[in-house]
Amino acid sequence: MPADYTQFLKAITRTGRPDHLPAYEHIASSGFISRRLGKEINEVPAGSREYWQMFVDFWLGMGFDVVPMEIPLNCTLGTPGGGGSSFGSESRVVIASWEDFEKYPWPDVSNPLEFSHFDTVAELLPEGAKIVGGVCMGPYEWLSEMMGTIGLSYALADEPELVEAVAHKIGELHISADKQIAQMDAVCALRQGDDLGFNSATFLSPELLRKLIFPTYKQMVQAAHDADKPFVLHSCGNLTRVYEELISDIKIDAKHSYEEKITPVEVFKRQYGDRCTPMGGLDVDFICRRSEQEIRAYTRSKIDQCFADGYYTIGTGNSLTDYMPVENYMTVLDEAKRYTA
Repeated sequence: MPADYTQFLKAITRTGRPDHLPAYEHIASSGFISRRLGKEINEVPAGSREYWQMFVDFWLGMGFDVVPMEIPLNCTLGTPGGGGSSFGSESRVVIASWEDFEKYPWPDVSNPLEFSHFDTVAELLPEGAKIVGGVCMGPYEWLSEMMGTIGLSYALADEPELVEAVAHKIGELHISADKQIAQMDAVCALRQGDDLGFNSATFLSPELLRKLIFPTYKQMVQAAHDADKPFVLHSCGNLTRVYEELISDIKIDAKHSYEEKITPVEVFKRQYGDRCTPMGGLDVDFICRRSEQEIRAYTRSKIDQCFADGYYTIGTGNSLTDYMPVENYMTVLDEAKRYTA
């Protein structure tokens, strides 16, 4: 089946029932991409035309209508030590004082990231496919990376004006980036990943989110809507206390990332689905470890609960990981295809 991004748009804007159940993921690990393609994507230069060709082939080869894509800000971070796959929250800190803030090489607001990557992917897309594009890491994530989780916590008490200044700078860059991305013909929707919380709450209080982060969100969403394009928010954690604000005030069109122990996707669907499209929600661990029969039954159950009105996209609750068996995920997609066959 050839790609048809209009089916994806119908689902996330709730403007008509799609002809098929669209699929969407926030990201896929290089390991998953490589195993699916049968060749190592990390063996080609990151950001090269060959790299992006493999990236496009991966998503469209699985039957997606859109290519999810994000590019980081032109902002430098510290280099993590230790050489491991994970690192402490303070390992990339670059701003711990007003002096650091003043000396930091902030990019020009008109050139917040390398837009040429979107142009390259646009050239590689076949007719019917488009990009869901945005900035790699959201305003909160950039703030907590630049200042560190511990550093940010202390600064909120000791130097709140510094935190506000850093958040404002980061926000300016995100808003500028989204205004420019929204004007690209190859982009059919904007997206932002910004993990705001953990299993019981948001990292920052709702009051601090309203002060530091949500004003940026509102302008990012407005940039998309001004270009007649929807906005997708991916955010992990328990957002129960801010969902209403995200949907009614900030006006996100669709939400990605769900955990069964926090808010299962079908619960979100029942509460907010008439105003915000849920995306994905299938538990990563379940997909990784269960049998084909169990995965099919589980996938069908989520579809039955979320796609009755056509406003849902199939996918995981988080992302395609290195440790997820490719064949198990393809079972999910096959069951979704059977649903509307």
